Amino acid sequence: MANLRNKARRFGTAPVFFTSIATILGAILFLRFGFATGTLGFWGVILVILVSHAVTIPAALAISEIATNQRVEGGGVYYIISRSFGLNIGATIGITLYLAQAISVAFYVIAFTEAFEPFFNLVRSAFNLELPRQAISVPVMLLISVVILKRGANLGVKALYVVVAILFLTLLLFFMGEPEYSGTGRAMNFTFRNREDFFLVLAIIFPAFTGITVGVGLSGDLRNPGKSIPLGTIAATIAGMIVYLLVTWKLASSASTMELVDDQLIMSSIAVLGPLVIPLGLAASTMSSALGSVLVAPRTLQALAADRSFPAKWLNYIMSRGRSDTNEPYNATLVTCIIALVFVIVGSLDMVAQIITMFFLVTYSSLCLISFLNHFGSDPAYRPLFKSRWYLSLAGFLTSIWLMLMINFAAAIVAIIIIILLYTSISSLHKDRKGLEVIFQGAFFQLARSIQIYLQKSEKKKQTSWRPAVVCISQHTFDRPKPFGLITWISHRYGFATYIHLIEGYVSKATYRQSDEELKKLIELSELEESNVYVDTLISPSYTSAIAQVMQLPGISGMENNLTLFEYEKENIKELCQIIDNYALVRAGSFDICIYATSSRAINFKQGIHVWIKPTDSENANLMILISYIILGHPDWKKGYIKIFSLCREDEKKQTWDQITRLIHEGRLPISDRNIEIISLKENINPKTIINEKSVNAGLTLVGFREEMVKQHGEKIFGGYDNIGDIVFVNANKFKEII
Repeated sequence: MANLRNKARRFGTAPVFFTSIATILGAILFLRFGFATGTLGFWGVILVILVSHAVTIPAALAISEIATNQRVEGGGVYYIISRSFGLNIGATIGITLYLAQAISVAFYVIAFTEAFEPFFNLVRSAFNLELPRQAISVPVMLLISVVILKRGANLGVKALYVVVAILFLTLLLFFMGEPEYSGTGRAMNFTFRNREDFFLVLAIIFPAFTGITVGVGLSGDLRNPGKSIPLGTIAATIAGMIVYLLVTWKLASSASTMELVDDQLIMSSIAVLGPLVIPLGLAASTMSSALGSVLVAPRTLQALAADRSFPAKWLNYIMSRGRSDTNEPYNATLVTCIIALVFVIVGSLDMVAQIITMFFLVTYSSLCLISFLNHFGSDPAYRPLFKSRWYLSLAGFLTSIWLMLMINFAAAIVAIIIIILLYTSISSLHKDRKGLEVIFQGAFFQLARSIQIYLQKSEKKKQTSWRPAVVCISQHTFDRPKPFGLITWISHRYGFATYIHLIEGYVSKATYRQSDEELKKLIELSELEESNVYVDTLISPSYTSAIAQVMQLPGISGMENNLTLFEYEKENIKELCQIIDNYALVRAGSFDICIYATSSRAINFKQGIHVWIKPTDSENANLMILISYIILGHPDWKKGYIKIFSLCREDEKKQTWDQITRLIHEGRLPISDRNIEIISLKENINPKTIINEKSVNAGLTLVGFREEMVKQHGEKIFGGYDNIGDIVFVNANKFKEII
């Protein structure tokens, strides 16, 4: 078994470095850097290099960091993303990454063909025949496919050493070159011009810096990925940036602007033995890059299929199958070669370059975001041996998104839409897998903690306006859903709510298991109701002890809970007596109190909310109006309304009307004057009789009560409302101003 593992993981750090540097110092270096220097000038290209590396360096650091926090298996960057973000979003980004890698094979083969420009010129002059580039690129693509399919990664890595040696020899001869001719336009090169073309040029040459993910793609074939990936990737990134800075200076100081723009092989006019070594170096670099990409892309596809990312089982099975004890991705390689061949036949170098740029920017932004969120989330399981910095990762993410939008806004939006559609389809296929919540969970925990601590310490938490932070405790959640609906209405827009499902008993394995199961049901209920309520369960030996515990719960919003909601069935006097027995306990905590009497009658939302204000409700009135306004903000009540009834003496009717209308108008409350009714109290008529008559069809009725009434009359003050439906009895701890 150990022998098999050793065979399967046979590469060290060198292949990571050489694969990455050979891809970085590739086709763009030889074919487009002269054009870029001639178009933007020396300082313009330097800015392109620096801006590009503002993305690639943080991405390289992020790759190295994440790779040293976990065992990186086959699939490279895809493996990192999927094991950090979850399989659904990992597959979404992994598919785009795979396409970028597969298209990169075509890009490098097309670029390789440019090394044969003298041959195409010879055919044109000798036979007056314009030979298409595909005459070379298609056979080369077919040859690469056959070689890789037959010999696999071993031959590819061995070939890398040869082509990298040729590449560095070519660069050495280029820097040694001193052209005899003098170009009068050379001084012009050391400027920054044509700024309007900056992002176009950046889009064309950005693929030159994308080799950092190629070495990571060999992760499944490395003996020690945690060591080889950081060393190889970072070394290749830094070395590549230095080479590009030197090449830009050499080009700007060795040729005129016209020569740089018009001659795509201008390096051959500068280097020692240029006409021979530059095409050879171009051929070597592009071939090595093509080999690197054709080694990496199939391993990404194989890893995607192994994770069952595709909708067809047969497709996952075929693409995940490997050959021999090294698990060589034969089937995935065949598909990759076919995709590359299609782009070789129909694609142009600049078009393919811009497609690759957009795909890789998506990938790099994802890697940087993973690193940033892992830092911000402070998960104790995140212990990388190599550490980047959170601000570098954040800068890399923001720069990636900015470049996408600046290069091609429409293409960036299309790319984002495609990502969303891919994610949606994959999530619907694998509903059992974690999704986007995995990305932000740790960060949200830290953010919530920081906000709550800030609010607790800050004087700003003492608001002048009142908003509800309600906590409700109930044993009857699943057979009486109305109380959960009430706090859902309250917390929809303006308030906060915590719903506690009580399990009466002592803590044991059985009750803890029951608590876990019922919490899952609560969360399902919350999702079904599209509720903003925070739900939890509580195991307690008695209703009284449970209330004492709940009163001490911290508010989930950062502000203290200020409103307690009890609930009972109108016909169940025993439940009401239990609430009254604990009334004094809740009042000791300075809470506002609502007691919700539910009925078997369905709530008729169109009949609105009735608020009853009695002469004894001087402190309760404003709280009842505020609660009714907050409830009305829920979509369930969109066709509802608020109606205020005020009971007073006959000689106080005018004064009461003026007070209520002024309160409504100054408070900007959505209550029409015609929905305000002032009713005279008569000695021989019980107020409950009037409420029963007027609110018989109301969707919800709010009635105030006072502490001393509870002490004197107990449960009797809540009885006598038999003709109406659901009632919320309200007792304010203190007067609430409506401002």
